[in-house]
Amino acid sequence: MKRLQTPNVTVLIAFALFTLVPGFAYSQTTEVEPLVPQSLLKLVHTPEVQKELGLEGDARLVEILKEMDRVWWPSRILPEAKQVETTRELETRLIDALSKILSPATMRRLRELEIQSQGTRALVRPEIAGDVGLDAKDLRKLKAACLVTDSLASQLTEKKGGDADLEKQLQTARRKEQSLLNELLTNSHRRDLAKLVGEPFNMLELKRIYPLAPELIDSGEWAGTGRTTLESERGKVVLVHFYAFQCHNCVANFKHYNKWHDSLAKKGVTVIGIQTPETSAERDSKLVQVAAKEQGFEFPVLIDLKNSNWDAWGNTMWPTVYVVDKNGYIRSWWQGELNWQGATGDQTIETLVDELLME
Repeated sequence: MKRLQTPNVTVLIAFALFTLVPGFAYSQTTEVEPLVPQSLLKLVHTPEVQKELGLEGDARLVEILKEMDRVWWPSRILPEAKQVETTRELETRLIDALSKILSPATMRRLRELEIQSQGTRALVRPEIAGDVGLDAKDLRKLKAACLVTDSLASQLTEKKGGDADLEKQLQTARRKEQSLLNELLTNSHRRDLAKLVGEPFNMLELKRIYPLAPELIDSGEWAGTGRTTLESERGKVVLVHFYAFQCHNCVANFKHYNKWHDSLAKKGVTVIGIQTPETSAERDSKLVQVAAKEQGFEFPVLIDLKNSNWDAWGNTMWPTVYVVDKNGYIRSWWQGELNWQGATGDQTIETLVDELLME
């Protein structure tokens, strides 16, 4: 791929993959700045970026990510301002840790990739705007346009059933933001931006952007059949489901868990249950074990009476199913009944499992 000499603004917008991914804070927001995607942690988790940085299969990186992910993963349920603060702190720690194992040239490449992933919103960062040469007046115009876009996006997010008028306004705001950027960026700005962006990198096919799954915290009490750890399941796709045995919505999913265990185990898939209690009966280990036997669970079920695993995973709902790939990374999750009101969550998960088994 040829080096981009004078980047088109629309090309950079296409790079902004990480503004669209749910589940984590997206911004480096302050009281005076609009949102800027926080993409660094996601980038470093992808095998493509790891390869680009020469870190593919590097045990040192895995240890760094484990340390970060223990905080990053459960932070997704915090209020957005706290998510942003936590992610910013982790990004700082990540840069410091990587600078000890990467060369200055490779660290520069990581910065280029981060800028690409943030798209044109990277120009809102004061240091990027300064490097490109945007003056204070132009930066104020850009921030004002971004704030309009973000405000409309936030309003639309709060509309659970959608809102056609708000959607139209948002699309218009995005076009205006892009048009303003095309207007503000001179050829000189574009040349300086090209130097910051570096060699173009395909962000659109990055899929593994979530953390390493938290290792199971063994309570010493299990139901179902056997005991296990996520570390011992490396090389397999793992389906981890949180449930409570008296939860009606959880019970509706049990047939799928049994089906997955029966039909997918021979393909290299492990099902693991984590029973975290809601009612007083669910806090009785013996009743949990009896219920697991009655439901025909022949897979390991960790009894999580102290909510230790629930908290480590940042879980918020019974039931929730997490899909963990062969290398231990979380790839997706489904909250609630798999077939609620016509939903096809079981098929979605099974399709993903087939894809992960091919990796």
